[in-house]
Amino acid sequence: DVQLVESGGGSVQAGGSLRLSCAAPGYRYDTYCMGWFRQIPGKPRVGFIFLRPNGSKSYADDVEGRFTATVDNTDNTLVLEMSGLTPDDTGVYNCAARECSVFDYNIWAQGTQVTVS
Repeated sequence: DVQLVESGGGSVQAGGSLRLSCAAPGYRYDTYCMGWFRQIPGKPRVGFIFLRPNGSKSYADDVEGRFTATVDNTDNTLVLEMSGLTPDDTGVYNCAARECSVFDYNIWAQGTQVTVS
């Protein structure tokens, strides 16, 4: 089975930056729909960036202009660059994938904690 392996995250002061990576050896991000999700304490998990194989991306309003998602096709890695972080961004972050013909994301990375103080 395909697995997504997430790395990065950690703790940072408000206004700082962090980088998350999501890798899957042998898996091509240009054939699946990808997403970044986060669960902020006390709230349900929500997606905030969505990527399609054609290269199109959509960002939630609260991250647009601060977060950037890219795909490195040389090593099949999905990267999330986060800047201008605030305490409201604290939470558990996951990358996820689905075949674009399927509605639900069914391949999930293990998640990583992001803490902004």
